Amino acid sequence: MTAPREARSPLGAALGLIGAVALVLGVAPVVQALTGGATPGWPPVLMTALGWVYTAAGLVAWSRRPTNRLGLIMVVGGFTLLASNLGQTHDAVLVALAAVLATVPLAVVVHLLHAFPSGRLTTVASVAVVVTGYLVCTVLQAPLFLFAAPPGPGRLLALAARPDLVRTGEAAQTAAGCAVLLATAGTLVGRARRATPAQRRVLGPLYAYGILAVPLIPLLANLRGRLGWLTPGTVGTLQLVVLAGIPVAFAFAVLRGGFARTGEIEELGAWLGTSSGARPALAVALARALGDDSLRLMFWVAERGEYVDASGRRVELPAAGSGRAAVEVELSGRRVGAIAYDSSLIADPKDVVVAGRVVAIAIDRERLTAELLTSKEAVKNSRARIVEAGDRERRRIARNLHDGLQVRLVLLAMEAQLVAKEADASPATQGAATALRIGIDEAAAELRALVHAVMPAALVERGLSAATEDLVDRVPLPTSLELGVTDGTLPPAVEGTAYFVVAEAIANALKHAGADELAVRLALVDGCLHIEVRDDGSGGASPLAGTGLRGLADRVDTLGGRFRIHSPAGAGTRIIAELPCE
Repeated sequence: MTAPREARSPLGAALGLIGAVALVLGVAPVVQALTGGATPGWPPVLMTALGWVYTAAGLVAWSRRPTNRLGLIMVVGGFTLLASNLGQTHDAVLVALAAVLATVPLAVVVHLLHAFPSGRLTTVASVAVVVTGYLVCTVLQAPLFLFAAPPGPGRLLALAARPDLVRTGEAAQTAAGCAVLLATAGTLVGRARRATPAQRRVLGPLYAYGILAVPLIPLLANLRGRLGWLTPGTVGTLQLVVLAGIPVAFAFAVLRGGFARTGEIEELGAWLGTSSGARPALAVALARALGDDSLRLMFWVAERGEYVDASGRRVELPAAGSGRAAVEVELSGRRVGAIAYDSSLIADPKDVVVAGRVVAIAIDRERLTAELLTSKEAVKNSRARIVEAGDRERRRIARNLHDGLQVRLVLLAMEAQLVAKEADASPATQGAATALRIGIDEAAAELRALVHAVMPAALVERGLSAATEDLVDRVPLPTSLELGVTDGTLPPAVEGTAYFVVAEAIANALKHAGADELAVRLALVDGCLHIEVRDDGSGGASPLAGTGLRGLADRVDTLGGRFRIHSPAGAGTRIIAELPCE
């Protein structure tokens, strides 16, 4: 970890120097106020403390997120507060500077609200509102320091006092300030409506506090003249307390939740150096380091020319205008994946690019895993298609046999019966015709059994429940049946597999188990069809003993299900299958 500390040391030194300057800048007014300055007492001390709070919060945010400008904006706000406190000195230039900057901290707060969380003004409307805010707090502040005081340290130019210009300037500044606040409130409401629930949990309280705090500061000043019990000192203290919460709220929001630790790319190096059993998943580590809980990893499968997620499912890169962006990750000149992130949280993609370079090898390793899962999924889908194609062919053959050959046999049997009943037929002819009809009937019965084995007509025409009832009705043993499925709601492949599981389990119980009773249960639970066939026979069944159960197990596995047999010797057999129905 030596390299990251060395790379960060120039920034740390610069931030330390800024902090030292802020400390020195705030000491002089405090000493002056406490020893008889222009406004002796606690307000100057509180103003200095507030400037230090802004500066400290900004430095912390700046150091944690170097590419995000929120820290810089807060530091600027702290310095404007410290500079506006220079009115405690007797230097005319410093006093005038303090008067000019007196309301600039309010513009800084508006800037913070529009720039959060990326630290940049992302829309033309935000740029216009923020620029207007700074103009209101500087240009429209001019009448208040040019014409409000008699010649002396309190005024930059030796102009006559003009109360009318002061009142006009105050009214114009108030109106323009209200317009800026309303525009800010409208912008923030729009952002809150477009935000995700996770973003809203962080944005909501922060925006609400900022929107309420900014107008509350001038409102307290106006209430001072209307409420006699509000002394100037009380009003000033309340204003400073309200202002003091703003940088703390912003710094806390920058460093927590979905916006936390976005400048800490070196954490990924620590993650790579941790044993695999003790470290979090790669996507989780990236989300923590970049401060975006919605971050997603995608892996490039070159053979298919598409991105997949960690489970091997196909995914798409974020669409333009969706509020999300993606950075592709390469290793040795070949594409291995991409990082999709929330562009409103991470305005600068450079952090994502750097993070992708740090963990490119790890992404490539997970890409191989995803590619294997993709191949496995492809094989599974191929097997499922084979099962579905086989069932379709079974249905076609059963339909052709039922509607074609079976009908012809029935017609032949009827013709043979007519020959046997002809009055002028000899006894030998009648006997031969009767024997022929009986043979045709037997052939038709065998054909019906064959059709039923290929694909039962009840299953094709009425569904799984009806076919299972017909099957159970033909069982020569006492059999209980519990049905919890509705016909017509399951995929054909699931219905066919479920029926054959029940049929094979009953056939095994009748042929090999010596059972006295059977129980069949079909139930749909959480999108999965549960099948259970239980007998009280001799047990000892094994899926390896014959092709029937082994074939059922393969068929169930092909559909992504589970097949189990519990058959202890002498304790009966339970055959259980679970088939996903989605």
